[in-house]
Amino acid sequence: MTEVADRVTVFRPMKTDDLDTVMAIERGIYAHPWTRGNFSDSLDAGYYCWIAESGSEIVGYGVVMMVLDEAHLLNLSIASWWQRRGLGRQMLKFLTEHAVDHAAQCMYLEVRPSNVAGRALYAQAGFREIAMRPGYYPAGPGCEDAIVMEKLMP
Repeated sequence: MTEVADRVTVFRPMKTDDLDTVMAIERGIYAHPWTRGNFSDSLDAGYYCWIAESGSEIVGYGVVMMVLDEAHLLNLSIASWWQRRGLGRQMLKFLTEHAVDHAAQCMYLEVRPSNVAGRALYAQAGFREIAMRPGYYPAGPGCEDAIVMEKLMP
């Protein structure tokens, strides 16, 4: 892990007051970002919504939905100026451990085939590809498939 990611010591629950910053990050890194409503609905539904902070700066966030003993990673995003510094790995580890602490036996996620860095991150963390969802993501004039990945928890 790099010195920059080592400075990120705070993971805290997301609050409604964080959504302006979360949306700025989301719009800066995705061509088809989540909406403010997606995040508000996730908070209202009681999903595990977490913020990664360095000092007082929000540098990443994650959203995990728990259903019985399954966790579903819905969003894991790192601000563009913090990417490729180990923070995604750190945040994924935190979210996975949090899910295990809440009785998760496995975690699922969807990732775009074109997201090579994300797929590598998930594979290094022990996720394996188990299925494909055709036309899952919006993509320019069409849609992009989603690779479904699974990690069995210890």
